[in-house]
Amino acid sequence: MQRLRTGVPGFDRLIAGGIPEGFLVAAVGEPGTGKTVFSIHFAWRGIVDGDKVIYVTTEESRESIVNQAKMFGMDFEQAIKRKRMVIIDALLRDKADQWNIVSLTVEELIKKIIEAKKYLGYGRARVVIDSMSAFWLDKPAMARKYSYMVKRMLNKWHMTIVATSQYAITTSFGFGFGIEHVADGIIRFKKVVRNWELKRYVIVEKMRQTPHSLRVHEIEIVDGVGMRVKGPVNVTRDEVTLPKEVVEAVKRGIEKKVQEDMLMELPDQ
Repeated sequence: MQRLRTGVPGFDRLIAGGIPEGFLVAAVGEPGTGKTVFSIHFAWRGIVDGDKVIYVTTEESRESIVNQAKMFGMDFEQAIKRKRMVIIDALLRDKADQWNIVSLTVEELIKKIIEAKKYLGYGRARVVIDSMSAFWLDKPAMARKYSYMVKRMLNKWHMTIVATSQYAITTSFGFGFGIEHVADGIIRFKKVVRNWELKRYVIVEKMRQTPHSLRVHEIEIVDGVGMRVKGPVNVTRDEVTLPKEVVEAVKRGIEKKVQEDMLMELPDQ
């Protein structure tokens, strides 16, 4: 089995050397836990290893992603110039830009990714979608269907995908659960304040065909370096997943939203 290195120091040993080629892996967690930094590492490792890289950003601009990578010593600008990478901007939606997504739909997403792969040419491809949540913000019940569409269509092109998805504990909706059912792997990120200091953690909850670590590991993000795994910690699994009451609130929120959508579709009497 071919495995793709993530580029995060200390992480690949948790998943037997890397992400299996052709997998769709969901990187999930709250905002600020490190999902985008992990994605940037995955993209840059692909460039270093000679892969074609397609990075879709929905919540930050293309320039923001390039600047973040530069902070970690990763030159995305040069990779773009050398036709090794395409960054698709789904935030600004400028019609004049070839690599912008104007209509934020899954169909347009898939179409633009395939267009980018044809532009980059022959070779193994890595795809980052950061984040998938943007495509079902107003219809969370569709998360599973949309995730399946992306996986099925891009699998034909032998692409290995890291797709981020987030949840916000301040709302009744979760955006991670749909993609988790479809994904071949789940990497969950979590942040906790301990002794007045922000701590970040990661756990590999699922990775098919892979003997992966079952331990929670602390991670850190260092300026000029990026993300790295510090080591395993004595943290229970419950501390890196959503609390039970939040999960129940998410379920109730989704059920309510589905019922509202159904009522709106009923013909007027």
